[in-house]
Order: sequence, then C-alpha cells, then structure tokens
Amino acid sequence: MSIEIGIDPVAFTLGSFSVRWYGIFVVLAVLFLCLWVWQAGKRAGLTWAFILSAAPLAIVFGIVVSRLLHVLDRLDFYMSDPAAIIGLEGMTIFGAILGGLLGLWIYCRLRRVPFAPLADLAAPGIILAQAIGRIGCNINGCCYGKPTSLPWAYVYTHPNSYAPHNIAIHPTQVYELLWDLVVFALLFWLFRGHLRPKGSLFAMYLALYSIGTFGIRFLRGDTSPIFDGIHEGQLIALVILAVTVAFLIWKTRWVKGKVEPDADILEPV
Repeated sequence: MSIEIGIDPVAFTLGSFSVRWYGIFVVLAVLFLCLWVWQAGKRAGLTWAFILSAAPLAIVFGIVVSRLLHVLDRLDFYMSDPAAIIGLEGMTIFGAILGGLLGLWIYCRLRRVPFAPLADLAAPGIILAQAIGRIGCNINGCCYGKPTSLPWAYVYTHPNSYAPHNIAIHPTQVYELLWDLVVFALLFWLFRGHLRPKGSLFAMYLALYSIGTFGIRFLRGDTSPIFDGIHEGQLIALVILAVTVAFLIWKTRWVKGKVEPDADILEPV
C-alpha cells in the first residue's frame, strides 16, 4: 500500500519554457515572507518600501548561493557538463536561507539599520515560507526519499517528475513540511517575545530547523554522502547547529513578560 502521485509537475508552458509548480510555490513563499515581515514589523516602524528595496538583494543572493551549493553537492556531474552549471534546475534550501540572509545583512549594513531585530521578526515567517515551498517539492518530486515499504510511501508516476518512477519512497518533502510547522509553532507561540538579546529567536529558528533536517536527510535518496555517510546538507546543519547552540547557551536568556518589537528597528546603528 502506498500513495500515488500522478500530478504533472509542469503547471503550464510558454513556448519552449516550462513553468513548474515548484517555481510557482517558491514565488508564493517569497511573497508570503515579504508580507509577513511587513505585517510583523509595522508596529516597529518597518515600511513596505523598506521590504521592497531589501527583497531583490536577498532574492538574488539566495538564488546564487542555493545554486552554488547544489553544484558543489553534485560536482562530478557538473564537471562533466560545465554548461549545465548555468541554470535554475537544482537548488538547495540551506543555500536559499543562507544566501537570502547574507543579502539582507548586506542591505542592512548599507542602510545602517540593525539586522538582529529584523531577523527575529522574520524567523517565524521564514519557516512558514519554507513549508509553502515544500508543497512545490511534493509535486515536483525533488528532494525525494529512499525506497521504503511503509504504508505512507509515495509512488511518483508522472514522467515529468524528478523522483524515480513507480518506486515506493519516503515522502521526505512531507517530513520536512511537518517539521517546519512544528518549528513555526514553537517559535510563534512559545519563544516569540521571550528571548533576549536580539537575534536569539532567529538563532533558535536556525537551531531547530537544523536538528530536523539533519535527521530527515538520512532518509533522502536524491543526494550522495560526501563524508562517512554524511551528506553536504547535514554538514551545513551541524555547523549551523554548533554556532547557534553556543550562542543560545552563552548569550540567550528567557524573559517572563512578553517583549513587544522595538519601535526603533530602523534606527541607524
């Protein structure tokens, strides 16, 4: 017994260009995150103009770093076909997160505004945006799992799917989506407004997500280990986890009364 996925990952075509559901959900995730940050930051003085001016740099860096980590993860393939490096067929979630944050950090430095409180505001929205993106992965067949006989296994049947066809595999995209929702619940209802100094909620988001994705990636079937059974994404997760846990242990403290966003979030640093 398994769950058959026969949806065409291609939503529509424009001439020779195919638009996949994955790309549509990524766009929806980005739009959602922009709206989340704007809505969450309105009381703290954040403006829609600031969001619109910061988003392009974060998006560009997110795409570039995401693509770079994907190429490094499959270097043997791209060394044999260097022309394939230029393209958008293949991204990594950690690359998108780290690249987007780097772009936002650079923008904040250029505008001379604090990064940490902005990152705290964004943290719950980032993990929800990741959950939205995982819906696209689910349809696309990317980030698929290893073969399994579990009753909730996925069997992809459409020829446009990236997953192996007609083979029962772990629905690792669903595992990631569910973990994203758990992390959101913890951030939004438990930790939000109770952690200091600024940046602690963001560090908690990175730590919690890294824990989940490290474990889930043992079930992934679309990447190969690079060191002693550990995949590239797991190495990145371990590094992020080490840094964030150290920060949370040595710097972060619990505040009993819920602290509202700072009104001077856009004040120059």
